[in-house]
Amino acid sequence: MKQIKTLLLAATLFIAGTSFMQAQTKVAHINTQDLIAAMPAMKTAQGEMDKLGKTYEADIKAMATEYQSKMKLYDAEASTKTAEENQKRMVEVQTMQQNIQQYQGQAQQDMQEKELALLKPITEKAKAAILKVARAQGFAYVLDSTQGGGVIMADGKDLLADVKKELGF
Repeated sequence: MKQIKTLLLAATLFIAGTSFMQAQTKVAHINTQDLIAAMPAMKTAQGEMDKLGKTYEADIKAMATEYQSKMKLYDAEASTKTAEENQKRMVEVQTMQQNIQQYQGQAQQDMQEKELALLKPITEKAKAAILKVARAQGFAYVLDSTQGGGVIMADGKDLLADVKKELGF
């Protein structure tokens, strides 16, 4: 009988403790991808990236046009030139092709670096706003509910509207 009372008391304490802990932990969620996409700074950053991309694209197109023109010219004149001249022209064309490829690689690297530089302050601002709103509303955890993020939601609080309000849009 004493063992049953002890077991019953332990079970009661366990259930009460578990309920108390569950009541203490508040969890919310937010789709950070939607938040960042809606931020005005993101639209500005995207505009800068598009402008830079068009500049690189125009440069590469001009280089490719020059390359193709030389190829046509050299092909047309190949029969009238010596083997030595044709060899020099072949080296020149290969060098042009390598330069185009190097420029494309450098342009892609520059675009990635620029994107990271533009996104870092935006994501930091979003994170700070999320933390501020979550703390103000008493949430212990905020899960990222971006599609494919692995979070399955039931009835948790969505902070997206509150964070947008905090950021002023």
